[in-house]
Amino acid sequence: MPSSKADGPDVVWQDREIKFDSPASTLALRDGEFVIDVMTKVEDTKGNNGDAGNLTITNLRVIWRSARSKRANLSIGYASITSMSVKQAASRLKGVTNALFVMTKFNGSRFEFIFTNLDRSVSGEARARTTGEGTPAFLTLQAVHKAYDKTKLYRDLKLRGAVIANDELKLLPNEEVYNKIGGVMNLSNSRGNDGVFHLTNVRLVWHAENSENFNVSIPYLQMRSVAVRDSKFGRALVVTTTQRSGGYVLGFRVESSEKLEAVHREVEALHRVFTKNPIFGVAFDKKEGLGKDGPLDGSLADGRTPRLEDDVEIVDGGESGADLVARYYADGASGNDGTDRASLEPVFDETLGLAIEPLPPGATAATLWNVA
Repeated sequence: MPSSKADGPDVVWQDREIKFDSPASTLALRDGEFVIDVMTKVEDTKGNNGDAGNLTITNLRVIWRSARSKRANLSIGYASITSMSVKQAASRLKGVTNALFVMTKFNGSRFEFIFTNLDRSVSGEARARTTGEGTPAFLTLQAVHKAYDKTKLYRDLKLRGAVIANDELKLLPNEEVYNKIGGVMNLSNSRGNDGVFHLTNVRLVWHAENSENFNVSIPYLQMRSVAVRDSKFGRALVVTTTQRSGGYVLGFRVESSEKLEAVHREVEALHRVFTKNPIFGVAFDKKEGLGKDGPLDGSLADGRTPRLEDDVEIVDGGESGADLVARYYADGASGNDGTDRASLEPVFDETLGLAIEPLPPGATAATLWNVA
């Protein structure tokens, strides 16, 4: 996955990346991000066993923050989550109990996170249903992740998708068409293809006049720049997408120079408005639960905004970043080089005097023994 740094400081990374022990500014909500639910007395069982904290569920990520040390925290973007399940885990504070196992993949490595609810009482409408022991099954988080996965067209560039029917755009929930412009040629080949623009509050969509399946859906979220440049077909509208979406440079020729300038101004304006108040597509309705017709205006679903206080910066942090990350490696996880760790040959460890599985990068037998 390309680094968010390649696309500039304003790129949305919150739903795509995993962060460990970050400053308060990293945990602060960005524009368009809102809180869906907050669970108190939740333990990060794998990384901070015995340490209770708060689990904040937003429309982009799940944030865990230790109640004892503000420096101990996690930010897990929904795009990195591969699966979630409720299984038994051993907690120092609650013993063997049901916990939520979250499997993730980020930058070629697989991580496992285990969250245990330490509160014997179950409160809140979003946590009304429980497992056998009365432990919340983290249904809200699972439902939000499912809703996130079903709303990718708000956030991801899509080529040749099923987005057009009978020459009309298939609208997403709460999407509005602002303009439909004919006579727009896609410059993807030597001849060009005549087609139609659909400008909405969420994205720019182009499709060929003679083939609805030949199309591209470009969310404003993935637009890096919009400009008018010279091409072999004359002046053209050029849309450059983020590196994360593939770094495409897409050219479109409009019938006249006046119309081209008007289209350029309109797309730029829509992109600018969206950037100030982005719509990510994940809706939440407190009465009806998660639904595609829920609010998408960025307002808080339950009216609560956690106050993230600035931390005192400690230069001597003790545990290194590599040792910290090693706590969360999933069994058989692949390393940054894509190697399946479960298939590697055992190596001799002089500290233990035994042959063991090769350790993840930056980890040692001593540090892993201390973690255990």
